Amino acid sequence: MGVTFADIEAARQRIAPFLQATPFAYSEYFSELWGCKAYFKFENLHLTGSFKERGALNKLLCLTPEERGRGVITASAGNHGRAVAWHASRLGIPATVVMPVNSPIVKVQNTAATGARVVLHGDSFDDAVEYARQLCAAEGLTYVHGFDDPLIVAGQGTIGLELTEQCPYLDTVVVPVGGGGLAAGLAVAMKEVNPKVRIVGVQSADVPSMLVALERCEPTTVPAHFTIADGIAVRRVGALPLEIFRHYVDEIVAVNEAEIANAILLLLEREKSLVEGAGAVGVAAIQNRHLHVEGHRVAVILSGGNIDVTMLSRIIDKGLVKDGRLVKLHVVVPDYPGQLARILSAVAEKRGNVLEIMHSRAFSEAKVGETAIDLVIETRGPKHIHEIEQALAERGIPATRCSG
Repeated sequence: MGVTFADIEAARQRIAPFLQATPFAYSEYFSELWGCKAYFKFENLHLTGSFKERGALNKLLCLTPEERGRGVITASAGNHGRAVAWHASRLGIPATVVMPVNSPIVKVQNTAATGARVVLHGDSFDDAVEYARQLCAAEGLTYVHGFDDPLIVAGQGTIGLELTEQCPYLDTVVVPVGGGGLAAGLAVAMKEVNPKVRIVGVQSADVPSMLVALERCEPTTVPAHFTIADGIAVRRVGALPLEIFRHYVDEIVAVNEAEIANAILLLLEREKSLVEGAGAVGVAAIQNRHLHVEGHRVAVILSGGNIDVTMLSRIIDKGLVKDGRLVKLHVVVPDYPGQLARILSAVAEKRGNVLEIMHSRAFSEAKVGETAIDLVIETRGPKHIHEIEQALAERGIPATRCSG
C-alpha cells in the first residue's frame, strides 16, 4: 500500500535528531466526563504548532542534493506550509508556500517569518494546489505534497510509534482527518503492532471528503465550504491515504461547527490547552456521542494549535452558546415606560448577566405601540436559561430563543 511499518521506523530514526516526542497525558476531567480513560497526544506543542513537522521533515531529509539546491514548493492552508518552510530554512533549502487568500492571518505571518516565499492565491486549498503545481513546473522546484506522499505519510506515522510506547494498551485512537495522511500513517504504525486497536477518523461535516471517497471507493472532490476546522478542509483526499484507510481505519465520523467550537472551549477551560478547530474535532466527536468510548482507554490526537486570536473570540462565543452559557432571548412588549425594567428585574432575580440589549420597532414583527427587544444573557447552562424564561413568563413576557 505504499507505506510499511519499516518505512515509519526509518522515518523516526531520520527525524529523531530534530524533533522530540510530544507529551501524552491522562485527563482526569475528560475521563470522568466520558466514562473512559482519556489521554491526549499534544501535537499542538510542536515548535510550528502542529504534527505536520513530522512528515515535512522526513520528506526534506530524503531530497537529493540537486533537489535541495533547486528548492521546494508546497500548497497549504497553513500548518503544512509552515512546517515545510521552517525545516527547509533549517536545512538551507529555498521554499515557496502557496496559501489560499482566506488563510488564517497567524498562519500566513508565521510561515512568512521563516524566510519562505509566501504566495496567496485562490479561495480554497485546491486553488492553491493548482497554482503551486504551475509554479513548480515553471521554476523546476520539487513539490512537497501535504498528504499524498509515502514519505509524508510515514513521517506522520511516527505518532503511532510514540503512542504504542507511551500507552501500549490503548483500545481506541481518535484522529482528525483532512487529506488523510495523519490517520493513514498512524493506523499503519499501530495496527501492525496491535491489530485490535480501534482507529477512528473525524472530519468536518462541511467538508467530508474521506467519507465520500470511502463511499465511492475513489478520491472525489467535494464542494468547498468554510469551516473553523480549516486545517482539515481538504476537498479531495489522497489516493494513498484512501487505500490505507480501506485496510486499517475502522470508522469515520463527522462533526459540525457548533460542536467543534464547543470542543475548543472545553479544551481551553478544562485542559488549559489552546487547540485549533482541526485539532479539536476528536474531542467534539466524543463529547457529542458520535462514537462510544465508555470503558475504553482512549487517545485523542490534538493535531494543531494555530488559531487567530480574532477567530478564537468568535469561536469561544459559539462554544458558550452550544454549552448553554450564552443565550439570546427575543421578547415583544408594549412600548411604554417600565417594560425594560420588568424584563431586567426578571433576569436579575434569576442571576442572569445581561451582556447586550437591542430594541427594534420598525424592523421587527412588533405592532404599532409595541417594541421588540433582544437580550444576550450570560448563564450557567441550559437549566438556568429555562429558569429565566419561566421568570419572564410569570410576568406575562413570553420569550423566544434566537439561534443567531
